[in-house]
Amino acid sequence: MYNIKEITKDLFWVGANDRRISLFESAYPVPCGVSYNSYLLTDDKTVLLDTVDKSVNHQFFENIEYALDGRGLDYLVINHMEPDHCAEIASLVKKYPQMKIVCNAKSQSMVNQFFNFNFPENQWQIVKEGDTLETGNYTLSFYMAPMVHWPEVMVTYDSVDKILFSADAFGAFGAIDGNIFADEVDFDHRYMDEARRYYTNIVGKYGPQVQMLLKKASNLDIQMICPLHGYVWRKDLNVFIDKYQKWSAYEPEEKSVLVAYSSVYGNTQNAAEILAGKLAKLGVKNIRMFDVSTVHPSYVVSEVFRYSHIVFASTTYNMDIFVSMEILLNDLCAHNIQNRKVAIIENGSWAPSCGNLITEKVSKWKNTEIIGNRILVKSSLKRNQEEELENLAKEIVSTM
Repeated sequence: MYNIKEITKDLFWVGANDRRISLFESAYPVPCGVSYNSYLLTDDKTVLLDTVDKSVNHQFFENIEYALDGRGLDYLVINHMEPDHCAEIASLVKKYPQMKIVCNAKSQSMVNQFFNFNFPENQWQIVKEGDTLETGNYTLSFYMAPMVHWPEVMVTYDSVDKILFSADAFGAFGAIDGNIFADEVDFDHRYMDEARRYYTNIVGKYGPQVQMLLKKASNLDIQMICPLHGYVWRKDLNVFIDKYQKWSAYEPEEKSVLVAYSSVYGNTQNAAEILAGKLAKLGVKNIRMFDVSTVHPSYVVSEVFRYSHIVFASTTYNMDIFVSMEILLNDLCAHNIQNRKVAIIENGSWAPSCGNLITEKVSKWKNTEIIGNRILVKSSLKRNQEEELENLAKEIVSTM
């Protein structure tokens, strides 16, 4: 049974939700599932913009068949060649053999890497920056967006309804719960955290490339954004665009403190808890604490992008950083985090060494300052160390 959603009078969402998936890209928990968005333009020529993941192909083809209502498919536009969006290209070629594929040269190369089908040369329409496709009443323009977040990515702009088909930009984790538009749901409270977690973990490494795309987009009159995951934006676009400006510039959204700790027997946690309490007493609001051994790193990475000040509190383990803390720090390095202020608490019963190792990793972050005196806990916090925690709290607050 079909499940399509009308975006405009000629444009339909023909994607599908996967609510059974547990790990997106086999890496990121998605407790609320994920949507795979595909859009069908039914003009004089019919145009499908991207496909879906193979896990939802049955629903996808039912949707297309219903939306086409007996018509053929004239064009497939490929904005992004990642398999959660391109998995059904071969099936489309088989079902609609007269269809033309519209993509850039890098995407064409990737089609040949992923699939083994013979496609007539005259049915490829290879586009470059600013090229257009006339469909009858609509004109589609194509703009390259390399490394947002694959090298072949492009976006498509409909100049009539002023829609940006944004590929993986402006996406979010989470299945679509009936409503298709962001203004139909409480996006800020229900989905913004998942939009941030999606951006920071999937795209976050490539801030400069996202900035380039935002600059291109600023020259277009955009009234609607149709991403490949999550809800469609047709109101208050500036809210989401402002988030992307901050995230891609590695600019904190909030002047507050995130405390990430790893603790084997609770002593490092105790030091972190006391510091958080002292920060609160000094007036810091909305402090966040994470036990990195129990919280998936994707959630902590997301919040590090959000907060201006980070405290890492770790146990020394096998003369190294505690395992889960090291995973988090490596993840943050890989995602190019910068523009932060960091404080460090280390614990070690016989050979504390994690403090130096954390410092070494954080020192690689661009425009990042390690503040205050590092606190050393030997097995457990002592009463005479309260002043050290007090001073560290004051130092953190003085730099906010």
